[in-house]
Amino acid sequence: MTDNGYDYDWLIVGSGFGGSVSALRLAQKGYRVAVLESGRRFADADFAERTAQLRRYHWLPQLGMRGILRTTFFRDLFVLSGCGVGGGSLGYANTLYRARPGFYTNPQWPAMGDWESELEPFYAEAERMLGVATYDRDGTADRLLREYAETVGVAHTYTRTPVGVFLGEPGRTVPDPYFGGQGPPRTGCLRCGSCMIGCRHGAKNTLVKNYLYFAERLGVEVMPERTVTDIRPLGDGSGADGYEVVHERSGALVVRGRASARAHGVIVAAGALGTNRLLQRCRLAGSLARLSDRLGDMVRTNSEAFVAVTAPEGSGYDFSRSVAISSSIHTDPDTHIEVVTYGAGGDSQSLLRALMVTSGRRGTRPLHFALAALKHPAQALGALRIRGSARRTIILLVMQSLDNSMRLAVKRRHRGGAVTLRTEQDPQHPNPDHIPAAYDAARWFAARVGGSAYSGITEAVLGIPLSAHILGGAVIGADAGSGVIDTRHRVFGYENLLVCDGAAVPANVGANPSLTITAMAERAMSFIPEKPTLEGHGAPPQARRL
Repeated sequence: MTDNGYDYDWLIVGSGFGGSVSALRLAQKGYRVAVLESGRRFADADFAERTAQLRRYHWLPQLGMRGILRTTFFRDLFVLSGCGVGGGSLGYANTLYRARPGFYTNPQWPAMGDWESELEPFYAEAERMLGVATYDRDGTADRLLREYAETVGVAHTYTRTPVGVFLGEPGRTVPDPYFGGQGPPRTGCLRCGSCMIGCRHGAKNTLVKNYLYFAERLGVEVMPERTVTDIRPLGDGSGADGYEVVHERSGALVVRGRASARAHGVIVAAGALGTNRLLQRCRLAGSLARLSDRLGDMVRTNSEAFVAVTAPEGSGYDFSRSVAISSSIHTDPDTHIEVVTYGAGGDSQSLLRALMVTSGRRGTRPLHFALAALKHPAQALGALRIRGSARRTIILLVMQSLDNSMRLAVKRRHRGGAVTLRTEQDPQHPNPDHIPAAYDAARWFAARVGGSAYSGITEAVLGIPLSAHILGGAVIGADAGSGVIDTRHRVFGYENLLVCDGAAVPANVGANPSLTITAMAERAMSFIPEKPTLEGHGAPPQARRL
């Protein structure tokens, strides 16, 4: 127990990019910190070898699945998100771009600062901590992407991706190459392409290799498989007297093992979906009744689409010998296209794809899909021939920095307080149900390799797009009438309560958002002062810099 009677100075909900940054920086400032993570802890060898290993890859603890991938289906969106100690870093594509220009000038926040300049030093620190390096080679998929860029007149935009991967001698383990020997040993990338299944080789710069690694060395307590169910202000209800955080065993159906802990402050960093769900639950329960009515607004999907092209069997194509995302282009200032692989172990992911259909909208798409499948039965059935499909498949991830959004509202409150959320499209700026630039690229790739083009199964059959980068819902605003948190990530209406994850992001990033979330969390933590010691001084100097 801390000197003032709390169990901890700060409790952090979630161990993804925002939570891990917060844990390390607060520990460096002398605070006693604990992290509550709903997912399990993984050693490198614990990750699945194939996506078909459902118990090791997917997260559905009620059915005994305790992997790293969580799937959530809404009326307007199918969401993929990460789970585990290290959050989304365990299964993300280790791609670390800075935001596109439109992000900084989105109408939600430019009046509050010059955000490109404001975030610059924090981007630089995030890049240092995450070990960002430019990928060092072109593979078959990259050469095809470069050719496509030349065809559509944007060859100058082709670039290799900035990745959080140790690109040392393949398979060779060496002492920590990033932090002067203070970090864990690392092994050179094998270019197996399995980054999103979970790197079993020690090459991927997940948060447990940097931010969380050092946070735990400084005494941060990480409690895995604990789901937070309530955040209750103590005393007068403002948060000035601290909080009680209630948590239970993740996925438990009977013996929930409910417990609570008290802290001076709380940082909510449960990922965009987790944070929105938890805050809505707390508001309905009355424990955080002062939350802004804008909670759930301005939810973004990064305006993205996933399409894929599978080359024919016997064609000789193998797109898997790479990292997950190795290069990208911009077909226009707002549209970013990347080539993606799951590696040879990702065969079962083909079951998440279906024949690409470009006609029809949400209500009529099932009919158009059925007609297309009847017209092209061999191609339609191709997605079901999963053996060896991952090697022959290029996934194209298309992201845009356009201003579209939806709302996450409460659909149902269950016995015990849990909530189910639903999506509601912004009538003025709805999230797109298809992106023409994605379909154009897929058609070109399919023709070039003599293969078949597919889109996500929910998009192809129902007109419901897939996103791996859901953002917003508790965004930065000038006041409680325009956002949930202020420019320092402090929740309006409360003291010592912050949101530091993708839920805070106020606009589509236009690129993979992990680096931006990290930089924004770094900036938020910079405003928290060092903890005074008994002598009146701050944290010991040796803890401040790695």
